Amino acid sequence: MEFFSKAKAVKLRSHHNKYLVADGDQVTVRQSRNGGNKKARWLVEPVDGDANVIRLKSFHGLYLTASNKPFLIGMTGNKVLQTRPENLRDMSIEWRPERDGFQVKLMTFGGTFLRANGGTPPWRNSVTHDNPEVTSTRNWVLWGVEAVDVPEDEEVTDHLSMVSSFSSVSDDLFGSEIGSPVSVKSNLSPMVSIKKSGMDLFFNAKAVRLRSHHDKYLHADDDEESVSQVRNGSSKNARWSVEFVSDGGGDTVLRLKSCYGKYLTASNHPFLLGMTGRKVLQTLPAGRLDSSLEWEPVREGTRVRLRTRYGHFLRANGGLPPWRNSVTHDVPQRTATQDWILWEVHVVEIVVRSPRPNPDVQPDPVSESAASESTSPSFRSAKSSTNFGRQESSDSLASSPPKAADGRAIYYSIADEFGNVDEGVEGDFITFTGNSVDELTRRLEDETGLEDIIVCSRSPLNGKLYPLRLQLPPNKNTLHFVVIQSSSKGFGSFALCSAC
Repeated sequence: MEFFSKAKAVKLRSHHNKYLVADGDQVTVRQSRNGGNKKARWLVEPVDGDANVIRLKSFHGLYLTASNKPFLIGMTGNKVLQTRPENLRDMSIEWRPERDGFQVKLMTFGGTFLRANGGTPPWRNSVTHDNPEVTSTRNWVLWGVEAVDVPEDEEVTDHLSMVSSFSSVSDDLFGSEIGSPVSVKSNLSPMVSIKKSGMDLFFNAKAVRLRSHHDKYLHADDDEESVSQVRNGSSKNARWSVEFVSDGGGDTVLRLKSCYGKYLTASNHPFLLGMTGRKVLQTLPAGRLDSSLEWEPVREGTRVRLRTRYGHFLRANGGLPPWRNSVTHDVPQRTATQDWILWEVHVVEIVVRSPRPNPDVQPDPVSESAASESTSPSFRSAKSSTNFGRQESSDSLASSPPKAADGRAIYYSIADEFGNVDEGVEGDFITFTGNSVDELTRRLEDETGLEDIIVCSRSPLNGKLYPLRLQLPPNKNTLHFVVIQSSSKGFGSFALCSAC
């Protein structure tokens, strides 16, 4: 307890030199090399009546909890989560520190220990509670404790997170009260006002990729009709153009168009006869664009649920074929499938705006007239984006990718095992402060979930990839890199080109 008795907040560093972090979904926890993030900070809360037990509260105001849910069916180790229990006397949120040299083991009320897992996915970077039976994993329950300062506005931040958590619970109620597809209409209206819009995750987006709970991407199949999930997010088929739709009460609805120019559609065709869930297709209606093409983002932490006009959600299915890799729209009735309707939004192309016009310069009446008469979908999309209260932000993005005032935008693509990169895809981006290649490598490992990566640049002379050796340039210009694992087969093809 001497590690925690005088600390208001701590960071916990695992045997793998990674920190315990609270994910932005306000549910899961994991390990990350980025210990400078506020998500790695845990508030220490004493337990009344027992001076040898503590609670740990995340930045989101939720407690580190030893759940009884297995991490993998048939395997030892249960999930560690962030929760807000109804009763603070719930012993699942209590941890008893036991000193082991200069480190501690955190024991649950059931006698298991907080464990930082290593190895291959899905174990890598995961956190469970268990009793390690193998000698090689005994160090996985040891944690280094680093006391940290807490900002003066911590109580305000925690209050805001409580409000966010309440809204999240409300969303769950909204989803659960809909019930069967037959009863959708009668249960929709009472809960509409408490939804949280997820439109900010599509902010200024011209094209996005959607990654499911199964770490697969929404994919427009080559038959130009069906939709599925694939692991390769660099394919053009995983790219969806965004069109914002005005529904009369503001821009809260959007359409998604595939690389074949067809819209993501919630059809009324059953996926399997006698089963819940209906097909999601690519379609291009001959007449008016109807509501089956419209999706309303509902935010859930850092992810979204895409809701149809009839109360269903875009769902990425798992399990055995034919469910595996399929995509339907439905209302999940079981807890085990609640996460199947959550999607991460990766913006791959932004809307490029014209600079704000000078008020002293008179507009060209011809161009103004032409703009007012435009009725194309792309024009409506741009217009809707502008009306969504985005003028100031979009002006700042007029001719450059998003940047922070004290950092630079770095785009990165992930090469496959042969070192190939889809040049037609912009790739993901991060905002990075600093010039250290080692620091950038650790940051990209945290972002991608990969280990032992090599950060590479492409030679302007011969187009070959070569590993970064020197510091990044001191200016803040946007940079483009390629990430490849050192174990990839393609690494040997450019490893000798470091002098290029």
